[in-house]
Amino acid sequence: MKFAVTTKGDHKSNKIKMIIEQYLLDFDLEIDEEEPEIVITVGGDGTFLHAVHYYFHRLKETAFIGLHTGHLGFYADWLPEEVEKLVLEIAKETFEIVEYPLLSTEIYQENQEEPDRYLALNEMTIKKIEGSVVVDVMINGELFERFRGDGLCVSTPSGSTAYNKALGGAIIHPSLATMQITEMSSINNRVYRTIGSPLILPSHHVTQFKPTTKSNNFFITIDHITKNLDNVQAIECSVAKERIRFARFRPFPFWKRVHESFISDER
Repeated sequence: MKFAVTTKGDHKSNKIKMIIEQYLLDFDLEIDEEEPEIVITVGGDGTFLHAVHYYFHRLKETAFIGLHTGHLGFYADWLPEEVEKLVLEIAKETFEIVEYPLLSTEIYQENQEEPDRYLALNEMTIKKIEGSVVVDVMINGELFERFRGDGLCVSTPSGSTAYNKALGGAIIHPSLATMQITEMSSINNRVYRTIGSPLILPSHHVTQFKPTTKSNNFFITIDHITKNLDNVQAIECSVAKERIRFARFRPFPFWKRVHESFISDER
């Protein structure tokens, strides 16, 4: 089996990477950073996000595992003291594939024949460097509301525990193929009126955000990637046809992760 190991870049993570690589080579596995079947990330959830984006073109062939060198994460669920156990599990190939939904975002710009398409594991956000975000929110081609405020966040179920939660969004189990739209400080008056609560849309729904003013430059993030774009005509979001594949060697229930991250006071 072919594998690759990515790292946060700090001394501790790099040392663990070297140990994992040597152990797996001893088991006759092959390092292949271009076409790996398994990608092991060493660091944190940020390291995991970077690796996923790097291998987005191999979602059907590559499964991901995260080893956390800090606190337990939502994506990186193995700890440094479990390296030998993890290596043995990988070598035996006794893992289960678990798939999570992703978010598809298409950005249409002026004088551009085809939109730029991006995939997100956590979320896409729309903001402006100066002034308010003013967009028509369209659902399946019909006007739902005219939004004005600091911005909007569209998240995946697995990303519902990230920025979305900080904005007051709901936590959604990743087995549900949905996307969630959450407002950032909306302005409600006689001109602008929004629903004022998060919207959870199913996989067969498409939402578009269309600027209503000539000032159509936006600060857009796709997970950890930021883009300052001019002449944006529309931003279209939907549940992606592609899915991310996790290699699971043991049960790690989603609600247990939520509990340990936000409720448990154990250190």
